[in-house]
Amino acid sequence: MTTTATPSIDQLRELAPGTPPFSYLPQTWAWLLLGLVLLTVVLVGVTVRWRHWARERYRREALQRLDRLARVEGNERLAALRELPALLKRVALSMPDAPPVASLAGAQWQAFLQQRAGHRLPAGFVHTLQMIAYAPDAHLLALDVQQVAVLFSTSRRWIEEHHVAV
Repeated sequence: MTTTATPSIDQLRELAPGTPPFSYLPQTWAWLLLGLVLLTVVLVGVTVRWRHWARERYRREALQRLDRLARVEGNERLAALRELPALLKRVALSMPDAPPVASLAGAQWQAFLQQRAGHRLPAGFVHTLQMIAYAPDAHLLALDVQQVAVLFSTSRRWIEEHHVAV
């Protein structure tokens, strides 16, 4: 009588991986060309997007500053209001096409802002900006909350939507 040993799990061996039945390399030059074209398209897209993002830096910084000015309350509110016209002028001076706006005032400044705006600005917008830049403190403190809110929202919309010639 023969006794057969029962197989043990210890006797199992791991199989060596076989070679794949196909090559991972492209089989024709067309696949290589397609890969290079796709890589080029992606690189060009990333470059264009990065340049646009870098060109819009002045706009992002101006919006951050405008948000800080709009949140100011109390005694510093007067200084925040006085800074608003200068902020809009700095935004105009920072545009990539560098328009000559440093000397613009009054109707010319209103015309420039309206020309670059993507929407209709209020008729007395520049007059209000001049008033908050040069009026006595008592006159500014007399402004109601609604007027200040409209001024900040109009300024925000202009900064966000103004057209830049490329």
